[in-house]
This record gives sequence, structure tokens and C-alpha cells, in this order.
Amino acid sequence: MLVNKSVISDIKTIIVRSKDNATRAVDHQRTLMYWHIGKRIFEEEQEGKHRADYGKFLIKYLSEQLQPEFGSGFSTRQINLYRQFYRTFENVHTLYAQLSWSQYKLLLSVDSQDKRAFYIAETVKNNWTVRQLERQIYSSLYERLLLSNDKESVLAIARNEKQPSDAKEIIKDPMFLEFLGLKREASYYERDLENAIITHLQDFLLELGNGFSFVARQKRIHIEGDEFFVDLVFYNRILQCFVIIEMKTTKLTHQDIGQLQMYVNYYDRIEKLPHENPTIGILLCANKNDAVVKFTLPERQKQIFASQYELYLPSEQQLLEELSKELESFEEKDNKLKDS
Repeated sequence: MLVNKSVISDIKTIIVRSKDNATRAVDHQRTLMYWHIGKRIFEEEQEGKHRADYGKFLIKYLSEQLQPEFGSGFSTRQINLYRQFYRTFENVHTLYAQLSWSQYKLLLSVDSQDKRAFYIAETVKNNWTVRQLERQIYSSLYERLLLSNDKESVLAIARNEKQPSDAKEIIKDPMFLEFLGLKREASYYERDLENAIITHLQDFLLELGNGFSFVARQKRIHIEGDEFFVDLVFYNRILQCFVIIEMKTTKLTHQDIGQLQMYVNYYDRIEKLPHENPTIGILLCANKNDAVVKFTLPERQKQIFASQYELYLPSEQQLLEELSKELESFEEKDNKLKDS
């Protein structure tokens, strides 16, 4: 007797989806349980706040009473975490079922409300895993976007209240490529960097940001009998344009910028459809000279960008120093404009 073969795959899909939904539901209930525990502990602390060290005593007492019956989830450290969870998210209706308890634990390490709101919005929108959220927090994604955008725009784009209209709203400088496994001290060529990116394409797309999809590597183009190869081609569905990436493991020169400009011009005139926006070019380089970029390109151009890549994640202090430098530079330019 013949049976439609698709019935098996359909039933398997239903089973897997139902299991996933059940796991999410259980995890969300666990998250709510920890929130309510944290709320009850805080309320009890408020009752005994006139007694010195009552909070510490209470946490220790609760752990001694609960851990033997309910296990390591009720150590003093974990109970303190539940209390912190409630204090950080005091409105239970703001908790998202899409976020797991492990993700909320990561968010507790984020030190400002705006930053947390950004990472929550991006996690929900992009369905980030725990590992992906952890990587974005530790690579200081929020601070890096602030280097070229104002806080309101960054949050509005994360919450889908605004769509990016300018490439600088999504292109990061620097880009952190620690996932490639390349050593900073070792010598390697552009091809090595390209191969490593293709091997870790999913991680690279995460670092690039929202809306990027891979199109081609070493894309061959013909111009009047001459043959050229574009390192990497992507498409961004939000900006609705091609994004060309050229890599330089040596010092950036004006010739590199000129070559990328030629590729961008080619895509604009040959590949781009009438409804699409102008092509964007990114020079991903080991050493960037802002002055060379500035004087090679026309003023107010919005298609060519140079972004320095780093093979190691920065410390928080390093990033704060970079942010401070950028703000000083911005204020300097602003003051010059006011004086003129």
C-alpha cells in the first residue's frame, strides 16, 4: 500500500517543534519562578531592614533550608542571583518568553538599563543563542555602535522602531574577528584571512550585523578585457544593496581605496537593479590611516568605509578609552563648525 512520504517528515517536524515549544515554556516558568523568589526575598529584607546584616543572614538561612531538598540551584550565590534578577527587572510583564534563564543571567552583568534594553531587543529580533548573546556582550557591540551613532538611533534600530537608512548605522569600526583563531603575531596573507572568514561564516555574519547574507567570494569581474577578483560580496536586505568587502593584512594605501571604488562603481553600473540602493564598499584592514581615507575619497561620500579588524576582544577599559577619544574628536569638530 502506498503512503505519502511527506507524512513522516511532517510528523517529525511537529514533534520537534512541540518539544522545542515545551522546553521554552518550561524554561520561562523557571525564569518566572526565580523572579518570584527574588521578589519574596526582597520583601522579607524590607521587613527586617532595621536589623543589621539581616539580608546576609536571610540568604544564608534560605540556602541552608532549601539546598538539601532542592539542590545546588539554591546555593547562597544562586539565591543572591534571584534577588538581583528581581531588582534588575522589577516588572514581571517585561520578561520575554523568548529569552532563557541563561540569557537573563548574562544580562545581569550588563551595567546600564539602555545597554540591557539594546541586547534584549537584539536577542529577541535575531533569535540569538546564549553563546551568541555572550559574544556580543563581551565584544561590546553596543559601545562600538555608539562610536558612530547616537544612543537613541541605536536603541530605535534594535527595537525595530526605525530602519537603518545609512550604512554607518550598521557598519562597525573596529570589527572583532577573534573567532577566526588567527594569531596577531603570526604573518598571514589576505587569502588566509578570507579562508578563515568563509570557515567561520556564521560568526562573521553575526559580527557584520542585521540583514547580511553571503553572495560570493573571489567574484570574477571583466572590465574591457581585464580580469579582477572581488574578495567577498554580501547583500544587505535592510539597506537593499550589495556590500563588497576587500581585505588588507598590510597597511592601507590610497591605491586600495581606489581599487575598492572601482568595484563599487562596477556593481552600481552593472549588477545593481533599478530599485536597489547604491553599493557599499568596506575595506577590512589591519592598520587604518584615517587621513589617507579622508583625502582619497570625496567629502560627504556614503559608499566607501574603512574598518580596522582586531583578532582579540578588547578589555572594557580599552573600549572606554576608544569611545572617549571618539567623543573628544566629535566635540572638536562640533566646536570648529560653531566657530566658523
